[in-house]
Amino acid sequence: MKKYLLLLTVSALFFGCKDYLDVTPTDRFTQDTYWNTKVQAEAALNGTYTALYYNVYAANSIYLDALTPNTYQYNNDYNIISRGLHNAATGYFNETWNGSYKGIGRANNVLANIDKVNMDATLKERYRAEAKYLRALYYIPLWNLFGGAPLITEATNYETQATLPRNTADELLAQILKDLNEASSGTVLPLSYSGADKGRATRGAALALKARVLLYAKRWKEAAEAAKAVIDLKNYSLFPDYRGLFYLENEGNAEVIFDVQYKYPEFTHSLDISLDQQLGSAPLPDLVNAYYATDGKPISGSAVYNAAKPFENRDSRLQATVILPGTQFKGAVVTAIQYPSTGYGLKKYTIFKDNEKPVSAPTSGTSELNLILLRYADVLLMYAEAKNEDTGPDQSVFDALNLIRARAKMPNVATGLNQEDLRAEIRHERRIELAGEGLYYYDIRRWRIADQVLNGNVTNSAGARIDSRLFDANKDYLWPVPSIAIQNNPALKQNPNYNK
Repeated sequence: MKKYLLLLTVSALFFGCKDYLDVTPTDRFTQDTYWNTKVQAEAALNGTYTALYYNVYAANSIYLDALTPNTYQYNNDYNIISRGLHNAATGYFNETWNGSYKGIGRANNVLANIDKVNMDATLKERYRAEAKYLRALYYIPLWNLFGGAPLITEATNYETQATLPRNTADELLAQILKDLNEASSGTVLPLSYSGADKGRATRGAALALKARVLLYAKRWKEAAEAAKAVIDLKNYSLFPDYRGLFYLENEGNAEVIFDVQYKYPEFTHSLDISLDQQLGSAPLPDLVNAYYATDGKPISGSAVYNAAKPFENRDSRLQATVILPGTQFKGAVVTAIQYPSTGYGLKKYTIFKDNEKPVSAPTSGTSELNLILLRYADVLLMYAEAKNEDTGPDQSVFDALNLIRARAKMPNVATGLNQEDLRAEIRHERRIELAGEGLYYYDIRRWRIADQVLNGNVTNSAGARIDSRLFDANKDYLWPVPSIAIQNNPALKQNPNYNK
């Protein structure tokens, strides 16, 4: 997949411009002249994958944790949003809106034109399924974050599509599930790929994404069934080493269901620099203190926790995720002043090892570490949550949670918990297992607790105030439709309590 991303013919992906209506250019492709060969169809599909780099699925999506009690970012739009200072003109909202439609437009063009191509019928159906998976993926932010947007499933036509009103969230959800159902049906999408095709959408990816969407929609029974379908594929397993799961040399391991492909020097990001220099997310004490002690209890009630040595006898995922003072990182002991923003650094999604000094200092824009969007541990957690909400505790819920805890060398979840107590354990496990991956923001929104956990002061490891947070429950559970989008299309209506 990384190799094929280099075959892009991006100019072929956006047609319908007025320049093409009167004259057929001879120096470029148009919709009428492009769709002829398998190579061209493949390039168009590859271009649909590259739209992942331009929206909330890009590498900086992990910074969404800075909109939660997990991490802090002192600059950029994430800080503005976390402080409640955002409005419809805030850039990140516009980037997400436009990035989503960039991917949707490319997927629509593939689906509208691939039948024109003379190529193997089975491969054509696979390409079609991949495009439907990607279109669903790109519609999810418009459904989940904005609560509705124009629903476009036809090939790009700026004259007719630029004035469409917003469809409802339910209408977008129906289209997302339709695409995912069609993509995951039968054996059109394979269970896995080999060689240069690694990284493409699989049947498991379509089912896992369907489970996530249904979970976010609180359709518990269907979400549990979709997650169970992924489990029953028996194609995925937990990678034995939680920290190693995110190492460059372990990309595409058995836990990874779908990830965004990066390749140096063509497609890179700067997480190594931004996280280590605290230009990105810096873990907060609220997250650090949330990790249990090794007896499976919160540190406030654990007999093995020692406040004088706060990082000993803790859930192993703490040191695998967070750079802690007094511990080893990059072959040296971390000092108290190395990570001044909050006192801690984020280790996950850096390529550095604890006991190895880097051969050379990385520079900005050189990391090719893939960003994992769907992994098996998340599927287990989705199954546990959906099953518990649907029918209450049963052994399959405990089994799913205990698999994840066993990898972290943590005790099993206590037996005999009622639905409410088990819900609390599942939510804790999601926060800890997925910390630093940008998913907790979606969780606290759908659990409707964001306004409870995001208002007040933010403190560092010494207890000093470094900033404040503000989340307005009257408006912030939805993002505003970007003001520039409304300016360009007055048919778009703004979300409640936002100005145009």
